[in-house]
Amino acid sequence: MSSTSSKRMAKSADFTDILLRQKVISTEQLEEARKMARDSSTRVGDALVRLGYATGVEVMRAMAEYHRMDFVDLEEVVIPPDVIELVPESVARENTILPMSKEDGTLRVIVSDPQDLDTFEKLRFILDSKIDIVLAPRENILEAINRHYGALEGESADSMLQEFTDTAIDFTETEMAGARPEEVVDESSAPIVRLTHLIISEAVQLRASDIHVEPFENEVRIRYRIDGVLVKRDSPPRRLLGALLSRLKIMAKMDIAERRRTQDGRIKVTVGDKELDLRVSMLPTNHGQSCVMRLLDKDNIKVGVRQLGLSEKCFQNFQALIKRPNGIFLVTGPTGSGKTTTLYAALNELNGPDRKIITAEDPVEYYLPGINQVEVKHDIGLDFARIIRAVLRQAPNIILVGEMRDTETAEMGIQASLTGHLVFSTLHTNDAPSAVTRLIDMGVPPYLVASSLMAVLAQRLVRVICTKCRQPYSPSKTMLEAAGITPAMAANATFMKGKGCGNCQKTGFRGRLGVFELMMMQPKLREMAFNSAPSQNIRKEAIAGGMDTMYSDGIRKVINGVTTLEEVFRVAKRE
Repeated sequence: MSSTSSKRMAKSADFTDILLRQKVISTEQLEEARKMARDSSTRVGDALVRLGYATGVEVMRAMAEYHRMDFVDLEEVVIPPDVIELVPESVARENTILPMSKEDGTLRVIVSDPQDLDTFEKLRFILDSKIDIVLAPRENILEAINRHYGALEGESADSMLQEFTDTAIDFTETEMAGARPEEVVDESSAPIVRLTHLIISEAVQLRASDIHVEPFENEVRIRYRIDGVLVKRDSPPRRLLGALLSRLKIMAKMDIAERRRTQDGRIKVTVGDKELDLRVSMLPTNHGQSCVMRLLDKDNIKVGVRQLGLSEKCFQNFQALIKRPNGIFLVTGPTGSGKTTTLYAALNELNGPDRKIITAEDPVEYYLPGINQVEVKHDIGLDFARIIRAVLRQAPNIILVGEMRDTETAEMGIQASLTGHLVFSTLHTNDAPSAVTRLIDMGVPPYLVASSLMAVLAQRLVRVICTKCRQPYSPSKTMLEAAGITPAMAANATFMKGKGCGNCQKTGFRGRLGVFELMMMQPKLREMAFNSAPSQNIRKEAIAGGMDTMYSDGIRKVINGVTTLEEVFRVAKRE
C-alpha cells in the first residue's frame, strides 16, 4: 500500500473517536478493524461494518459529524425525477453518487467518501455546477441508484441482455452454463453465469417474490412478480434459452439432460448480505421448458401476528383461537395469498420450550428453529396422511398440515384435532364459509367437520400505498357508490393514493397487507355443517353472527388510507 493511501487511511480513522465516545465500538474492536483495513487495503469504516461492530449508518453519521457535513437517510428522502436527470446514470454508477436537490445553482450530491476530492473536482467539471456534499452509506447509495435509474450496479441484467442481443457470438450450453454453483461470480465468469446472477440479484433488489423465465416461439420472456403483480423485464435472445436453463439446473442440482419431465429443485444464493433460498420448478411447454423460481426470504416469516393486518376484533379472536388446547384451524385462499406467512406467524407465537410442534409440508419452504418439520416425499410413499399417522406417535401439542388435498389427509387431521391436538392447515377455497362445504365434498363426514372445526380464516393480499409518495385524493361519487361507501363514511375517511416515486419504482405501492374474514364456528353454524347446508346459507348466518367479510375489511383499510379501492376490487367482491 502506498504512503499516500496510508496517510489517507490514518486521517479518515479520526471519526472513530466519535464512535468510541458514543460507545458504539470498543478500543479492542477498533484495533482489530484497523489491522483488517491495513491487511486488505480498505477503509477502517468498511472494516468496522464488515466485522459487524458498527452499522454503515453509524459509521457514516460519525464521519458526517467529524467532517461537519450533513448525513442523509435515503429511506426518508424523496428525490424528484428532474433532479435525477441532472446526473447521467453512467456518472452516478461510476462514482457511486446520487444527486439530491438543486438550489441557487448548487447541486447537492450524496456520496459515501467525504475525502474523495478527486471525484468532487471531476463532478464539478462534468456537471458544470457548484457541488455541495452530503453523506450516506455506500450500500444505501447503490440501492437508491438502482431505485431511481432502474438497474443494477456496474451492469444490469437489461444491459447484459442488450450486449447479448447486439453481438453475433453464439455460445454453447456447456460454455455458458459455466462455473460450478458455489463459485463466486466475477468479471471473468462465463457470460451466462453473470447474467443468471444478475437476474436473481435484480429480482432481490426489486423485492420480487418470483422470477418467471418463459419460452415463446421468438423470444424468452423474463418477468418478476413484485407485490403480487408481474412486471416484464428485457427479453434475452431466444438462442440463450438452453444455456440459461442449463445454468439454473446446475445451480438447482437438477438433471441437466431431462427436458421432457417436470423437475423441482432448490438454489441457495447470497445477494449482498442476504442469504436466500430459491425454490425452482421446471415445466416442459410446447416452446421449451418454462422455469419459475420462488424467492424465499427468511425475513418474510419473522412477521408477528400483530403485523399481519388483522383488525382489532379479528386479532383478539385469532389470539384466543391459537391458544386453545385442541381443535382444527383452517386458513384458506389461493396460491400466493399469504397463508403460509399467517400460519408461521401463529407458530412463532406458540413456539416455546413447553410445546412440541411438528409440521408436514410439501415442500418445506422456510426452516423454523425449534420446530420439527417433515417434508412430503411422494416418490417413497411419504404423503401427508402417513406423516400425520407417524406424527401422532411423537406426542406433539401442535401439528401443522401443509394442505388438506384429499379425504384421507383431511380425516387424519380432524381425528388428530379430536384426540387433543391443535391442528393448523390450509385449504383452497374462495371464502371462509366455503371451507365447510369443501371438506364435506371431499368426503369428510359432516359430524366430524361440525365437531372439530374451530374457525376458518380466509385471506387475500392487497398492495399498500407507498409511504414516501402517498397523497390525499377524493374518489368520484360513482366510485364511492360502487364500493358501497356512504357519504357519512366518506366524510370521516382518509383516502390516499401513491403518486409514484423511486422508492416504489413509480407504482405508488410498496409492500402488501392481508385482508381477512374470520369465521368462528358458533352453535348455529355447527348445526348447519352437521346438516350439510349450502355454503351461501352458512355465509349469511356467519355474517348475521358478526363475521366481517374480506371486502368490508378491505374497505376499512381504504378508509384509513392504507390501500386503494382498485386494490380491494381486485381481490374481493362486494356482497
